[in-house]
Amino acid sequence: MIIREFGLRQSRKALARPLRQACLRASLSTTAFQDPPTLRPTPTGIPDPSELAVRTPNVQPQPLSIFSAKQAQTPSRAGGRRGGAARGRPAVPDTTVEDYEEKQRLRRQLGRVGSRLEVTYRPGGVFRNPPGPGDVTLELLLASQAHMGHHASLWNPANARYIYGVRQGIHIISLEQTAAHLRRAARVVEEVAYRGGLILFVGTRPGQTQIVTQAARLARACHLFTKWTPGSITNSEVILAGMPMQMLDEHDNPVEGFDRHINERRPLVPDLVVCLNPLENYVLLHECALVNVPTIGVIDTNTEPTWVTYAIPANDDSLRCLAVIGSVLGRAGEEGHRRRLEDARKGVVAWQTPLDVQRFMELERENAEREAEMAARQVNNGGSAGPEDSDGGLRDPWAVAAAAQEKDTGGQRGGF
Repeated sequence: MIIREFGLRQSRKALARPLRQACLRASLSTTAFQDPPTLRPTPTGIPDPSELAVRTPNVQPQPLSIFSAKQAQTPSRAGGRRGGAARGRPAVPDTTVEDYEEKQRLRRQLGRVGSRLEVTYRPGGVFRNPPGPGDVTLELLLASQAHMGHHASLWNPANARYIYGVRQGIHIISLEQTAAHLRRAARVVEEVAYRGGLILFVGTRPGQTQIVTQAARLARACHLFTKWTPGSITNSEVILAGMPMQMLDEHDNPVEGFDRHINERRPLVPDLVVCLNPLENYVLLHECALVNVPTIGVIDTNTEPTWVTYAIPANDDSLRCLAVIGSVLGRAGEEGHRRRLEDARKGVVAWQTPLDVQRFMELERENAEREAEMAARQVNNGGSAGPEDSDGGLRDPWAVAAAAQEKDTGGQRGGF
């Protein structure tokens, strides 16, 4: 009774005490220890020495492999050789070659057992082998985290048609909508590149430099990964004054003779702008809307979709998602350029020369014909000078202008 009451009174301390060292050793080791036996009394009062002997613990046997079992059955080679030589027994043969061949045989036999990962994600794979419009699948978009939107409290109601649902307070973007809009945007980029248009890829967030540069390299377009200078489109005569330009033919070969036109014409304006982060480039999108330049933008759940002409509902915070979108659009531009050059070799030109270039070419053609005619008449008349020749032809353009003025005024010359 006293012992039972003592346990009840001291139960809190007994439970709060840490485990004994013997208990910890028994729980952490695979060795099974036995309790020490009780010593039986002897007539002389001295315990039996056999009962005081230390009992060896029982060790659980471990499973052996093929090679370890073979080594356990045969003694050590070095000891066997020395011992065999000392006792007159033969030495143990060396089985290193046989063991190696057995290992290779098991590797060939069991090497293909089990599952194997055929497709694995590599961060640089999208840059080494960029996917094209034909590679757009729901699995690729899902693995790229294109479906992850923002918190439901930050959403834009205009994006309700792109949202699949809500999970743990986060909007989930419909991947069917993303795939359809991405294919449509790729078609737009391909047709603009096919008609010789100028495309601009814009991505100003950290980590987007490699994405926009690779997309521009594939589509043979321009790229921007720094801050947009306001007025570069609406006030391009001042901001982009002195920027170099070059005239190309249908085969993308430089054309000479347009130096005067290049110095006089306005700077180039992009025919299509692809923006990966519309939230930070509202000024750029507003300028494009003022001059009727179509735009393509990645629209997240917290972005206004009316800022761009062609929206791509996707996660604009994931670099992997943006890399896939940029690669698809870049491949589309590359396909458009390939089609254009192939048709140009066949004599088919799908684009028209700009109106200002056409007017300049017509003026240059008229001036060249007039100069050739004047040179031919001077040769026929023996180099004689005069406002009119014997057959009534005009030679000097200043004389032509003076004769026309005299004819209009009735032969009167003088001041105004």
